[in-house]
Amino acid sequence: MTDTPTRRIRPFLSRARGLPAWSVLAAGTLAGCLSGGAYGLLAPTTYTATSYVVAVPTAQSTPESARGFAQAYGRVATQLAVLGDAQVWAGVPVRTLRDGVRTTTSPDAPMVAVSATSSRPDLAVDMADAVSRALTQHAEKARSSTQVRLVQFSRAVRPTRPTSASPALTALVGASAGGLLGGLALLARPRRTGGDDAPVPAASVPGPATAAVVGGQR
Repeated sequence: MTDTPTRRIRPFLSRARGLPAWSVLAAGTLAGCLSGGAYGLLAPTTYTATSYVVAVPTAQSTPESARGFAQAYGRVATQLAVLGDAQVWAGVPVRTLRDGVRTTTSPDAPMVAVSATSSRPDLAVDMADAVSRALTQHAEKARSSTQVRLVQFSRAVRPTRPTSASPALTALVGASAGGLLGGLALLARPRRTGGDDAPVPAASVPGPATAAVVGGQR
């Protein structure tokens, strides 16, 4: 007889049915907590610094136009034309700026927030300020056609606390995820049914007295 996968898995399923429900949840929670804590310890610590630039309309423009160009400059800030100039002042390659710099705009204010993330707080400041400087210079070259100036509103401040998650937080998140997976595994665990593992009842054989009565009735 060939050893089918079902026959190999059946002993494990039988043992899983015998485990108490709390053990599955505890094992999932513990495994998730250890995995999350290990990730928090091994992942590099990162810092984020943010600088702000604001779009200012000229005499031939309107505040609505300035808000519209602020949205456009927020999308242009992470393009190669701007990052190519910013890498000279930041002292890092364009790829580092592309991976570590993000911009945010608001529909209610003509402002662009340039945020840079790095493993070094001072480098995060340099990256944010460099991109802001390059962006304002590109906006100045196009001012004659846009009638909007882009000026620096606030320089980046050196961060004092990391923005990456702490090991305690990642362990808590991992424990929650592990407990959830353990609960799902508990719901999917096979239950006792009348299948192959259920005991087969023995066939009943009539005793001598019953057989005699049955024979007399014929």
